[in-house]
Amino acid sequence: MMKALSLAGSWLAVALLWLLHWLPAPVLGSVGRALGRLLYRFGRGRVTDTNLALCFPDMPQAERKALGLRHFEALGRNAIELGVLWFGSDERLKAMVKLVGAENLDGWRDKPVVVFAPHFVGVDICGVRVAWEFDRTASIYSRQRNPVLDRYLLRGRMRARSPLMLSRQDGMRPIVKALREGRALYFLPDMDFGARDALFTPFFGVPAATVTALPRLAQLGRATVLPVVARQTPSGYEVHVYPAWTDYPSGDLEADVRRMNAFIEERVREHPEQYFWAHKRFKTRPPGEPSPYRRK
Repeated sequence: MMKALSLAGSWLAVALLWLLHWLPAPVLGSVGRALGRLLYRFGRGRVTDTNLALCFPDMPQAERKALGLRHFEALGRNAIELGVLWFGSDERLKAMVKLVGAENLDGWRDKPVVVFAPHFVGVDICGVRVAWEFDRTASIYSRQRNPVLDRYLLRGRMRARSPLMLSRQDGMRPIVKALREGRALYFLPDMDFGARDALFTPFFGVPAATVTALPRLAQLGRATVLPVVARQTPSGYEVHVYPAWTDYPSGDLEADVRRMNAFIEERVREHPEQYFWAHKRFKTRPPGEPSPYRRK
């Protein structure tokens, strides 16, 4: 019974996104920000508040609370705008997302590339925009427990050109194969996936279980790392394409992982409200260290 109610609620949410996606962008933004404020104030901001306290310990608590609220406004807006990704036309989606630094793609469109995309708000919408710049793409996909959400998240990602969707559960072999075939891999490695294949590397001074997949894939796939960052703007989104990394991987796995985290930190400081603070980034702890997310 509960499962049926959950599915019914999911289909209702999809129907609502379909209705809302016809609205002008300013109206969509207002609805989304209102949704985010409601979620934050009704107890959904606890993980975000914990992360901000860990990463910005010198920031006054009132400022951190305001930052957390702005983060949820951005999350809510992005959630509502997923309707454009799922149901909108290609023309509207392209007009919604501006490509900044497109010259940094020159020379890489037909070569093995790991498009390194940290978890900023709009990463799904911007991922499709980046993929349109390449002839063949691949993306790593984690199956969702909710079949309705799984269906539409996959629908959004399948808008890319000749997309190859690879399951995270299948390991690295098919990913390396895709890179060696010359596909551009859209890769989001900055989440806590546990201690396996990870190093405890500082993120804002806090040891974070950080997967080593970025340098390993670049080496095994004979690929170049090309960083991109999604930015939410008042009128839509921007994808900032940065110059391809040189001397990467360096052969020092820990140094390579530190470089990845340092790059993310720099981008977070530019727009701190837009990083995905709602994720339990520090849930995996060094031996003997308690989880910061336990309720006191």
